[in-house]
Amino acid sequence: MFPWRLLRAVCALSVCVCLAFAYEDDTEVNYSDHFYNDITQGETPEPTPSSAPCSSRDLTKWDKIFSMLENSQMRENMLLQYADDIIKVEMGSLRGEMLRFVAQYGGSCGAAVETTGRRMALQLESRLRDILERLRLGGRTSAAASDDPVGNPNNLEVMLQQLLTAAQTQASRLAKLETSCFTSPGAEMGVNIKTGFGLPEDGGAGHQEQEVTSRDVALDGMLTALQNTREELEQVLKSSRQRHLPAGCEMALLFPMRSSRIYTTVLPDVPLSTSTFTVCMWVKPTATSNKTVLFSYGNNRNPHEIQLLLGQTSVFFTIGGEAHLVEARDVVNSGEWIHLCGAWSSKQGLAFLWAGGKKVASTPGVAEGHVLPDGGSLQLGQERNGCCSRLPGFEGGFDSKLAFAGKMTGVNMWDRMLSEDEISRLAVQEGRGCEQRGNMVAWGVTEMVPHGGAQFTN
Repeated sequence: MFPWRLLRAVCALSVCVCLAFAYEDDTEVNYSDHFYNDITQGETPEPTPSSAPCSSRDLTKWDKIFSMLENSQMRENMLLQYADDIIKVEMGSLRGEMLRFVAQYGGSCGAAVETTGRRMALQLESRLRDILERLRLGGRTSAAASDDPVGNPNNLEVMLQQLLTAAQTQASRLAKLETSCFTSPGAEMGVNIKTGFGLPEDGGAGHQEQEVTSRDVALDGMLTALQNTREELEQVLKSSRQRHLPAGCEMALLFPMRSSRIYTTVLPDVPLSTSTFTVCMWVKPTATSNKTVLFSYGNNRNPHEIQLLLGQTSVFFTIGGEAHLVEARDVVNSGEWIHLCGAWSSKQGLAFLWAGGKKVASTPGVAEGHVLPDGGSLQLGQERNGCCSRLPGFEGGFDSKLAFAGKMTGVNMWDRMLSEDEISRLAVQEGRGCEQRGNMVAWGVTEMVPHGGAQFTN
């Protein structure tokens, strides 16, 4: 029994060994190097039989190129995804740091800055809207504008001045707020921007300086914007002043050019015989020469009893003749409104010149004891030199070189010397000086007759 079993085991083992050798012979593969992925520069070689384990067609040159492009695109997508992940992580970290920064420093100081800026913007917007509405209403007819206080140009100037004052006030408040933020306890304590916790004394200085610098830059930007707004408003206000009449005047005399035929005759209701007087007016000269006549009174005997003259940038005032002269230099600019006054008293021979509400010249001993004669003629923008004054309406007695060119308004004359306060009120450009009229010559009441090309305008 045992030999039989031993024989069967030997036979089985033999069969297994034979099968193993047979399988090894059948599955042996020739892995010779074919390099079928190489790209050749010349023509594609003829395909050769291969004993590759997979039965597939050989890859062409273009297939290999497309495979490389696909691999490159895959690597590019992976890099983009990696960069996107990095950016997201960094942005999240930055957002967290900013939130901690705002939570640490966005307290009373930040809220105050934001509230102040918003309030300033609302106030300026409201005032600008109001002014624009008044400018639209100001486009009505001149008659309606003179009767309607909304369309009055001088009210617009007042509104622009108020807006400028508001901008200056807001700038001052913002500067005070900046100072208070810098001196607050939170600004004096070193804080770590990333963690929000206090730093040691030696490590918080840099962060504190960085925080103060950032707030300084922000507040400086707001102050710069306010200063620019202030400059723009000043330019608008200056332009408005030059376009409109000063001191609440509703009309002006226009002398379009220098001419011996262009002047204005003043016909007072009272005699001008007096030993004390003050004459005032607003003038806006287009151009001036060495001698330009503004106000002139005289008779056949002396055509130069009173003269108020311009000379380039100077002002001259004479009584009784050119021998009695008061002069002020560098007080007049062409194209700009200026208020001028000349005052004289024969008791002590005191004569004064005022420009822009300020006393610019005074001279004693001018025509002391002299009295102005009655019956003379009063002209604006010219002087009658006496050669032809006996012939009414004959203009050969005027000289075109002395003629005034420009605008004139608020011409008044009193039989007394006005005080410094009175003249200062008359010279306020945004005021109501035209409502104060003289008792010898009153602007808007006393008859004034333009000649040649002179005319009233508003």
